Amino acid sequence: MTQYNLKQDNVAIAARKLKLSLGDAESKVDILKGVDLEILRGQSIALLGPSGSGKSSLMAILSGLERASSGTVIVDGTEFTSLNEDELSLARRGRIGIILQAFHLLPTMTALENVMVPMELAGVDGYEEKARQELAAVGLSHRVTHYPTQLSGGEQQRVAIARATAGAPAILFADEPTGNLDGETGANIIKLLFDRQKAIGATLLMITHDPSLAQKCDRVLRMADGMLSEDSL
Repeated sequence: MTQYNLKQDNVAIAARKLKLSLGDAESKVDILKGVDLEILRGQSIALLGPSGSGKSSLMAILSGLERASSGTVIVDGTEFTSLNEDELSLARRGRIGIILQAFHLLPTMTALENVMVPMELAGVDGYEEKARQELAAVGLSHRVTHYPTQLSGGEQQRVAIARATAGAPAILFADEPTGNLDGETGANIIKLLFDRQKAIGATLLMITHDPSLAQKCDRVLRMADGMLSEDSL
């Protein structure tokens, strides 16, 4: 596992000449066409672009869920592109938290167990107490024994945020975190997400289609046709 000391430059994520292609030679589709990107530690980044522009593919590669066809990805000081599947899984633990539009809570586990189990698997000390503290921080101390089907959409996303932030990861990834929520609930979730990001000092990369939400971030990236087309503060 190659280690890079990027703390001096305050870089959380660095991508160089990142490409992703699917299919064989006859039906090859280029998804990412050479992305160069640096994200500083502690920044909040909005990633915008039309469907098919490569946003989700870029996030999947940066979070270690997808492999690039070529190029280099360094995340929190570790080069992901050189790791095998087991090494990638270990590298993500404690380093990355992910929040998705569809919540993806385990239906047979309570809110507490959904937050607790990833930390238990990662070998975090005091994982149950940390899970309880994080659920309290997202306003759900009274719902720890409830199952996902007993929670509203907003409450499920609060559990998902608690699960992502309980281990104080260096980097948070959020893919349309308010996509399944109404306007008022979504606004509350975004405020909570930013609050928890700042509380743990994490870097945040968030996919959104909402320009007004993007303006709440420190930096806005736009993608088009597999490339970064705009980068603005």
